[in-house]
Amino acid sequence: MDKWKAFIIALGMLPFMNCQDMKKKDMLMPTYDVQISHPWNNYMITPVEDKIITLEGVPAGLPYGSSSGTWGDSGKGFTEQGGTPIGADIVYFSRYEDTFYHLKADFPKDKVLDLVQRAYSNNESDSSDEPLKEFINIKDEPDYYEKYNKAGMSYYKFGTLVFGFAPKGMVVVWLKFGYVSVQLGEFQAEVVKDDKKYADKLFSKISQTREEIKQRMFIPDASPEQWKNYQKRYFWAPFIISENNGFRLFKIQSEYYNGEREIMLRPWGVKPAVKERAVPKEISFFWETGKGQAFEGRAFFSWEKVNEQFEKAGKNFKLDFKIAPDNSSMEILINNRPVSADSTRIYQSDVKFKESY
Repeated sequence: MDKWKAFIIALGMLPFMNCQDMKKKDMLMPTYDVQISHPWNNYMITPVEDKIITLEGVPAGLPYGSSSGTWGDSGKGFTEQGGTPIGADIVYFSRYEDTFYHLKADFPKDKVLDLVQRAYSNNESDSSDEPLKEFINIKDEPDYYEKYNKAGMSYYKFGTLVFGFAPKGMVVVWLKFGYVSVQLGEFQAEVVKDDKKYADKLFSKISQTREEIKQRMFIPDASPEQWKNYQKRYFWAPFIISENNGFRLFKIQSEYYNGEREIMLRPWGVKPAVKERAVPKEISFFWETGKGQAFEGRAFFSWEKVNEQFEKAGKNFKLDFKIAPDNSSMEILINNRPVSADSTRIYQSDVKFKESY
């Protein structure tokens, strides 16, 4: 009988132990996946030597193989790495430029140390009725996992380090927290002039010769200008409004041309703060106007058109999405002037929120 009691008590302690383990893991050095991305598939690069420099001196590196996916998201996971990333030492081959580059970068240490202690909200919490924040500091709330994530993931800590490789040695680094992506910085790799040792090392491992890759992939006019332009930021905020008396906004989800992503939830997402943001690529939002009247809106933007309007909008401005009272359409405005969008869409939604009708 005593054995059974001990077994039952041990089972009861498992959730507590798992939660304690999660707390300890959050407070210790971070662990994360690493991704290597590029703008398009014909802008592929292949690392030859790589090292992520960590504060703790723990070995960390890039995934095996070449870049993939889209700008800021490779779409591929990798074996978990550990240690606070404070720099990178990477030699890579730009296939479409027939050039080896060496990136030797020190990351902004204070910014890294701040970000790795954050957990960003991605979803409403099923574990707590406390108002959500954009992010929490894990040091200030070491019990956040049990408090907010016990019945489902609400706040995501740093889980993915992403490298983006553009032409002419331009490299951008992001930290991802679930869907949310925050840019750490832009860095410059230098051309390796005497590249024989790296070429010998790389081409001894792959089936194609350097000349074959050049004939098939070389882009003579490759330029980083487009991705340099995407780095432009403005002080603005998206505001979703409606004259319908029953209107309730629940969530805004934004993807920006510079590779960053943002989620805004109630309560702060109803009137989000004006702050530095890049030009939006796509903005989705969820609202209701009554029982059985739940909707999702989406707007897709051209960088050239919207950037031109942002440049003329002033220092601090709102990008207003004005929903028709019958939920059938939307207007997009800056300072009461129409904003060009590639397309807008409104769908019926079955997503439920805590304050749903």
